[in-house]
Amino acid sequence: MGYPDRPGWLRYIQRTPHSDGVLYGSPTAEHVGKATVIEITAYNRRTFETARHNLVINIMATEEFPLPYQAEFYIKNMNVEEMLASEVLGDFLGAVKNIWQPERLNAINITSALDRGGRVPLPINNLKEGVYVMVGADVPFSSCLREVESPHNQLRCSQEMEPVISCDKKFRAQFHIDWCKISLVDINRVVPVYITRPDPGTGILPEFGEYDPPSESLKTRDYFSDFLITLAVPSAVALVLFFILGYSMCCRREGVIQLVHHSSIQKSSKELRSMSKNREISWPLSTLPVFNPVSGEVVPPIHPDNYETTSMPLMQTQTNLQNQITIPQQRPSGDSYVMSTFRRLEVNGIPEERKVAEALNL
Repeated sequence: MGYPDRPGWLRYIQRTPHSDGVLYGSPTAEHVGKATVIEITAYNRRTFETARHNLVINIMATEEFPLPYQAEFYIKNMNVEEMLASEVLGDFLGAVKNIWQPERLNAINITSALDRGGRVPLPINNLKEGVYVMVGADVPFSSCLREVESPHNQLRCSQEMEPVISCDKKFRAQFHIDWCKISLVDINRVVPVYITRPDPGTGILPEFGEYDPPSESLKTRDYFSDFLITLAVPSAVALVLFFILGYSMCCRREGVIQLVHHSSIQKSSKELRSMSKNREISWPLSTLPVFNPVSGEVVPPIHPDNYETTSMPLMQTQTNLQNQITIPQQRPSGDSYVMSTFRRLEVNGIPEERKVAEALNL
């Protein structure tokens, strides 16, 4: 009541909407003597009828019931709400009392295995999440409980094997206990540990009393000179570097690039000229003079020497020439014959029939 949630030591669990809700937990020594009021509000989902109830929990000190010997059992086949039932918890305390034989035996704490780092079991084979039950008694532990601390059983636990406990058969009928996780604590032998705090220095405020700020007698410090040194020196160095780089890039770069570009052009031109003089290629037939075997005259070439050959095709075609003769083959009679190829003759002023006859007589 008066807070947004339950106390830290109190837990609530309800498996299904139709099952009972369970409040459980164990308060600590700081909650002793303080009444805890739990305000419970419930409503009916069908009729929306609302009910409210206040549950008052009074926490008593444990000095009235000193139980110095405490043993914690891990039960694998139980859930926490099943263990909190009065008849089930009574059966478990009765089994522990048979093997321990104390005068007083009480349950101190019941915790779900999920609250101790356990995993949620798979919803198969009716697996349980497990529950830890701590009980306290006023007499030392029995020999049956001490068997867990034997070296043989400790070795079996380290090898993930079940230890051999003589009194395990008294629990097997209803409770499956993991004896490797049992914990035996004797409060009388527990050495209290007191943590001493070191002496606080001048920079730590005292625990009690009001805060006393420093007086105005503290010396003031001028940070203007530090600011100038931090800002002016890097700025001056950057300015000098900027001027040097600007002079190198803007004042000298253009002339150097022009000289280098001009010299590279001259060098390339000379190299091309020398290569054109030294090359040895066969001129096209259209650029060479032609000898006429009939008239004996030399016909000048179609293209002069100064003709631009850069646009000339690789293979010359003379389909458009006026003085062009196609000489057919001549096959003489007899056993042997000579295959004559077509010849192209360039003759000026000779009829076509005469040129063909003269070509066959050659």
